[in-house]
Amino acid sequence: MASATPRSRTRSAATTAGIFFLFLSYLLHVLAAGIFAQQRPFSKVDGGGWWKLLSNSVGISAMHMQLLPDDTVVMFDRTDTGHSNISLPDGSRCSTDCTAHSVLFHLSSSSVRPLTILTDTWCSSGTLLSNGTLLQTGGFRDGDRVIRFFSPSPLSDWVEQPSYLAVRRWYASNQILPDGRVIIIGGRRQFSGEFFPRDQYSASPVFQLSFLVETYDRESEGNLYPFLHLLPDGTLFIFANDRAIVLDVASKRVIRRLPPIPDGQRSYPSSGSSVLLPLRPGAAAEVLVCGGAPLGSYQAALNGNFLPALRSCARIKPSDPEPAWSMEDMPLARVMGDMILLPTCDVLIVNGAAAGTAGWELAREPVLHPVLYRPDLPEGTRFSVLRESQIPRMYHSTAVLDTHGRVIVGGSNPHSSYKFTNVMFPTELSLEAFYPPYLLTAAGDRPHVLSAPAEVGYGERVAVRFLVAGHFHRSGHQELEDVEVVALSPGFQTHSVGMNQRVVVLETSQTLGQLGGYETEVMTPPSPAVSPPGYYLWFVVHEGVPSKGVWVRIG
Repeated sequence: MASATPRSRTRSAATTAGIFFLFLSYLLHVLAAGIFAQQRPFSKVDGGGWWKLLSNSVGISAMHMQLLPDDTVVMFDRTDTGHSNISLPDGSRCSTDCTAHSVLFHLSSSSVRPLTILTDTWCSSGTLLSNGTLLQTGGFRDGDRVIRFFSPSPLSDWVEQPSYLAVRRWYASNQILPDGRVIIIGGRRQFSGEFFPRDQYSASPVFQLSFLVETYDRESEGNLYPFLHLLPDGTLFIFANDRAIVLDVASKRVIRRLPPIPDGQRSYPSSGSSVLLPLRPGAAAEVLVCGGAPLGSYQAALNGNFLPALRSCARIKPSDPEPAWSMEDMPLARVMGDMILLPTCDVLIVNGAAAGTAGWELAREPVLHPVLYRPDLPEGTRFSVLRESQIPRMYHSTAVLDTHGRVIVGGSNPHSSYKFTNVMFPTELSLEAFYPPYLLTAAGDRPHVLSAPAEVGYGERVAVRFLVAGHFHRSGHQELEDVEVVALSPGFQTHSVGMNQRVVVLETSQTLGQLGGYETEVMTPPSPAVSPPGYYLWFVVHEGVPSKGVWVRIG
């Protein structure tokens, strides 16, 4: 056999070095996962999942939360609660209250940086814009027409723009649209919507929405924080109290009215929660609404009678020719719950109470057990109860999914100021993480993404490379089955509402073994109506176990 030429020897050496590097990366990944598993002070229990305290105090009660594309979580409460437990940054403008009411939590170090916010953000709304900046809208009193921006960077702080909103927006909801604009709907005594940026071609920046008048409950002023979901045809699903409409955003015209849900109310203060279930190629969009309170619960709670919360969930396909709600019962009744979409396409329901409603001191019986809902299973088998927390999370609690696949849980303050003693449910400044059952996987068995595109357009074919322990191939093209790639947009969470939360299952081709790992080709979302432009966490899911998420900007 002829000896190799210098060029072929060089190529062979480079290939060997590449294989060694990939194997070393894989080995470090497995070792790191093993160390992580050994260090966690938890064991698997009946029900699944485990809890970890991340911080005894982040200085504020996390009433609002948003995961940002630099793996930080921005949190804030309100400026009229009195002093918080963390000081403003040096050099901040302050008079009587020099404490912070917003902080930035770093996932990598669990460290907290105080931020400066000057106007009242109580019961406000938010949207992560396509450039990764958080747009935050409205609030109370001096903040009810303010918009604010927070752009992720090591030294960033809030930038506020007064009087931008056309009307006061307190308890409103936001949804990013296919063109990158944001629609802002509702608010206390506001039966209208408007856009950011403002609609330059309209005679008025505000459009009226009679649906909010129809669903208004005068007793509790209750159709606040309506649930908004962008449907994959570009129309907007709007839910308030017990019914929903589909709105054509361009014409601002209601094109479909959906039937009422047969039991109770589900908008603030009878706070249920809702998600647009994960979108799969070729499948119809479905909306899930869970929990809430019976009609009259708010007034009953004011009189000291705490009615049992709703146990029911309602599920509907808004595009069906004759849409109807499919009803099923949760294992636990819940009001003020947070519904979090997971990378496995399941839904976690966490926080809240089993009796009463949202509002100051108006709930009892904290629900400490999260519940997992698996939408793809047959009806009657979809729910499971998971391991309980030790911390009641009542009114003004929140939860968000993080890059690691954990659910970050914080907040709870059913008082008009910070109260830590002589109350049934003290103000909660702690932050904890719930690890769903898929994180109980043996060390190293999670997929590990090696490479993914940083930015993609619509309808493109792109490659994602990853490792899976136990399926490592030095060579060959062996196919790996049961692999999905999902794009997940983390929501802006407050008051049981996850604004802009979204999961899109990407169409994948065969997953083939390559040198040092696997490669799958995925089709990016077909349109901005399916995936509005912005930053998404892409997870590789193998046999029900997700990788850590990687940030990819779509559009």
